[in-house]
Amino acid sequence: MAEQRTSDEGSFLARMRDRLDMFAGSYPARFAIFVFAGLNLLFAVLLATPWAAADGQATAPIDAFFQAVSVVCVTGLTVVDMATHWSPFGNAVVMIGVEVGGIGVLTLASLLGMTMARRLGLRQRLMAASDTNPSRVRKGVVKEGQAIRLGEVGGLLRIVALSVLVFEAALIVLLFPRLLLAGKEPLAALYESTYWSIMAFTNSGFMPTVEGLAPYATDPWFLIVLMLGVFTGSLGFPVYFVLLRHLGRPRQWSLHVKLTISVSIMLFLAGGLVYLVLEWGNADSWGTRDFGQQVLHAFFLSSMARSGGFAIDDLGLLHNSSLLVTDMLMFVGGGSASTAGGIKVTTLAILFLAAVAEARGRKSMEAFDRRIPSDVLRLAVSVTLWSATIIATVTVVLLEITGAPLSFVLFDVISAFGTVGLSTGFTHQGLEDSAKVILALTMFAGRIGSVTLAAALAASQKTQLFTRPEERPIVG
Repeated sequence: MAEQRTSDEGSFLARMRDRLDMFAGSYPARFAIFVFAGLNLLFAVLLATPWAAADGQATAPIDAFFQAVSVVCVTGLTVVDMATHWSPFGNAVVMIGVEVGGIGVLTLASLLGMTMARRLGLRQRLMAASDTNPSRVRKGVVKEGQAIRLGEVGGLLRIVALSVLVFEAALIVLLFPRLLLAGKEPLAALYESTYWSIMAFTNSGFMPTVEGLAPYATDPWFLIVLMLGVFTGSLGFPVYFVLLRHLGRPRQWSLHVKLTISVSIMLFLAGGLVYLVLEWGNADSWGTRDFGQQVLHAFFLSSMARSGGFAIDDLGLLHNSSLLVTDMLMFVGGGSASTAGGIKVTTLAILFLAAVAEARGRKSMEAFDRRIPSDVLRLAVSVTLWSATIIATVTVVLLEITGAPLSFVLFDVISAFGTVGLSTGFTHQGLEDSAKVILALTMFAGRIGSVTLAAALAASQKTQLFTRPEERPIVG
């Protein structure tokens, strides 16, 4: 009887595993959402335990859920004081959560599978490829050349692990001496430098101390190191993969890499210059400080606005024009398959190239001597429209619930969807539980990606075997 029971259990587990494999292969987008949702719930349970709180009391379920989603989605929005609320165990959960969320759940799962089995199967390759390229959430052949091909995913996963270790270790080395000079004890300096480094590279924006960045508000070294960490994290693992393979040979860089780096630099420079002009003379921010400090603060905010989440100044005191610019930068975000959020810089580049091509009367989009197929434009438009729709809907709902000013609500909603973490203070002002849940779901949708979410919620993924008659509507 015992042998029969063991055999039945084994066959049941085998059937469940086969069904899971079939579901993952047939509906990869839905599978990704289930995995990611399960991970968020796991961290919510961990943060809700009494062991995670500094006072030994269980954290309210809604607050634990909100913070878990903010952690795993590497957002940085908070409803509790991150520096004082958590115990050492809670802080460890937070740091592990942002690492898992920053690397990408599917990429991490594939990495662990490769490490344990010493090989990467086809299904794991498909899962990891979909995490590095949103086009792969669709069933069927992806026609355009990819920055990461399916056969190269194993190499990409090694680059993921190596880049996380190397970049974060480098940031620790740069920050540790500065914290010692600030009077920190060696162990405290090591902990804080590790915390800052992890939060910078993963673009999370959580801070380990109550005073936050206030002691370093005028320190170029500390702020520039954080900016470098955020910038490298926002480029994306496919970019590191190509750069390491073709180091010093930019002609062999893929179009994705060239677009990501060039647009990221342009947005950083443009954002800094715009902030410098708009906040000039604003005594409530940095507008009346010496010119060097104004430049430092303006470009620091430009770097953080696209997903970093660290803030020196009270953003609620910025001019409304600066808040609007920050909204736009947060909406764009960073590179694909990176620790940053937003619609991604390549999406913005595709939309701009399409507008230029249309203005010049060209049939196709071109960049860096390469032609970009039209289906990439359809994907870019889909990402942008779905993202804007989610943000607009959530903003309307929260305006009804809270009655807060539009500029503040819109700012924090975009920050949540773009997994940025900057806030005007709206999130900290005693939100109702319903508002916390809505913002948490917004962070989840932003991290998963609007295209993956849309594909997962689609009723079916059927191939249309016919075409309807063509007719051109009037546009414009």
